[in-house]
Amino acid sequence: MATSLKEQPLRTAPVYRNLRITQIASYRLPAAGWASIVHRISGALLFILLPLTLWMFDASVTSEVSFEQFANVFAFGIGPVPAWLFKIVVFGLIWAYLLHLCIGLRYLWMDATHAVGKEFGRSSALVAMAVGTLVALALGAKLFSLY
Repeated sequence: MATSLKEQPLRTAPVYRNLRITQIASYRLPAAGWASIVHRISGALLFILLPLTLWMFDASVTSEVSFEQFANVFAFGIGPVPAWLFKIVVFGLIWAYLLHLCIGLRYLWMDATHAVGKEFGRSSALVAMAVGTLVALALGAKLFSLY
């Protein structure tokens, strides 16, 4: 026996509302959202620090004298900038690069395999950020001569 359209229960559509400024602090962004924001921020940081990266590369490969000057920056600083501050900036550059790389590889994997499920998005975002952070911490420990 067929039921008519009038007898079927009505389903309510989900209601989407914009967030107000006062609600932003209490909004819980999912891990995939954090990964997206971190990917954008790290990309911007890499772009902003590009002149420093180019100087470091040029100073390290031009000659033995320029390499010594480059190594002295990490040992004694340059001008009014102490060595530890320079190392912190370079550590930020390393961390930004590794986060951008790991999260970018996550996006490439998702695009190639069409793996866009909610659980995969959450777990892959956490893994990408954890791997990038752990490798950055290991390289940072080497940068600060902890091993």
